[in-house]
Amino acid sequence: MQFKRQIADRLYGSWMIVSLATILALPLVIGVGLYIKAAPMLENVSFFSLIFSSEWAPSAGNFGFRPFIAGSVHVTLLSFLFTAPVCLLAAIYLTQFSTRTLVKIMHPVIDVLAGLPSVIYGVWGILIIVPLVAGAAAFFGTASSGYSVLSGGIVLAVMCIPYTLNMLIEVFNTVPSGLKEASLSLGATRWEAVKHVVIRGNYPGIISAFGLGIAKAFGETIAVMMVVGNVVKVPGSPFDAAYPLPALIANNYGEMLSIPMYDSALMFAALLLLMIILFINLFFRYLIHKTKRQ
Repeated sequence: MQFKRQIADRLYGSWMIVSLATILALPLVIGVGLYIKAAPMLENVSFFSLIFSSEWAPSAGNFGFRPFIAGSVHVTLLSFLFTAPVCLLAAIYLTQFSTRTLVKIMHPVIDVLAGLPSVIYGVWGILIIVPLVAGAAAFFGTASSGYSVLSGGIVLAVMCIPYTLNMLIEVFNTVPSGLKEASLSLGATRWEAVKHVVIRGNYPGIISAFGLGIAKAFGETIAVMMVVGNVVKVPGSPFDAAYPLPALIANNYGEMLSIPMYDSALMFAALLLLMIILFINLFFRYLIHKTKRQ
């Protein structure tokens, strides 16, 4: 009997180690595979020439990724500006001030929003957000079809709100009630207790939630592709159209067999996307580490 238990323990331990090793190896395997496919492009053109060039003419062999990187960065940062305050304030209210009835109502609503396919957000953006942005551009004296960075940022923000909000709610719920009660007993107001105990004590969790939200937003494809305009240029204002990296891959993958080096260029775009998301995660991990030390 003891022998069987030892065998079972070893099997379970081995299974867990294999599962952990698989998870750790996945990013490396994906990165190596993308690099191998993108290698022909990197052999002909330097890495920095590819990312800083704005000329995109695949039929002529010119592959400049600067407009696509700029489009992704503009849309993601704009969505973050919309998402961060809404999620932070909503999470504080739901965890610290609202009634249990409201919390019970909001949790299913957040789950439904998080589970909606991105194409539904894209259709909603075309029907509602694009006309509103076109009207706002006309109000400010700017010509715009509505398919723009602003439309992409708004749609992307709405998509990321349930994801980020869920994480922030879980972060704030981890604060022991005794800490808040001790703060109140010392004469602090309810808002002072929230500000100095709940928020200040959870800086690492808040940073982590925002970091994961930005990384997720950077890689979103369908909904953003439907409303951002897909014009190869560096956007100069929120009313300009853009062309994010994920949209480039999704729109053009079927054409790559007929144009030389197009396959390698799109694989380089995927590798670039992986590298940017990895950089975002490492940057926020560094912020979390610095915040914990402080």
